[in-house]
Amino acid sequence: MKHLTLPIVIEADSDGYFVSYPGLQGCYSQGDTFEEAVENIKDAIRLHIEDRLADGEEIPEPTTVSLSTVEIAV
Repeated sequence: MKHLTLPIVIEADSDGYFVSYPGLQGCYSQGDTFEEAVENIKDAIRLHIEDRLADGEEIPEPTTVSLSTVEIAV
């Protein structure tokens, strides 16, 4: 069994947490708590990768995620 360390993006809002893995398009989840969101994205990533392997596709290399800010005038 291969272990991967992958970057995830977590956003909080009034309904809980939205989490995604940018390295797999469409791979996202949510949770009422931070911890639940993290566990849910782990499951989503694992299932996404298992589906790719079952289809004979390769596991994509981990991506780098950067967080930055921009200034805008409103």
